Amino acid sequence: MNQDHPEFDSENPQQAAAPADPLQEELESLRSEIALVKADALRERADLENQRKRIARDVEQARKFANEKLLGELLPVFDSLDAGLAMAGAEASPLRDGMELTYKQLLKIAADNGLTLVDPIGQPFNPDQHQAISQIDAAAVPPGHVAQVFQKGYLLNERLLRPALVVVAKHE
Repeated sequence: MNQDHPEFDSENPQQAAAPADPLQEELESLRSEIALVKADALRERADLENQRKRIARDVEQARKFANEKLLGELLPVFDSLDAGLAMAGAEASPLRDGMELTYKQLLKIAADNGLTLVDPIGQPFNPDQHQAISQIDAAAVPPGHVAQVFQKGYLLNERLLRPALVVVAKHE
């Protein structure tokens, strides 16, 4: 046996390949198992956090757009009141005043629930919020701007609920 290195016996090479201390091997095995468990725990924690954020985002979206169906069904009522006010003219009368008050109250309730009116007369045409139904020559309106609104549009929490139907001034 070699005196300088008692753990290595040149006459018996099988002894050199003998396994290390079984306790040391078990310790290394447990350490690697702990590392795997920690990695799994971190991955699970990240998954739970992502799921929590996704659910919170979904709940917020559901809350913001819960009234979409109801408000969408009220749009013809807004249109009717708007048309009635236009037909009543500018002259004050009890009927006109009552319709105007009803229209304003309805718009306020809708606005409190996230509805915004899109009445783009004189504004540049915006294909994201307006639907052009025709073009006309309009000297008083710059080219590419809305010359006439046939039907007002509406946004619900900044998402288009219905585009405004508009006539756009032609480019010369």
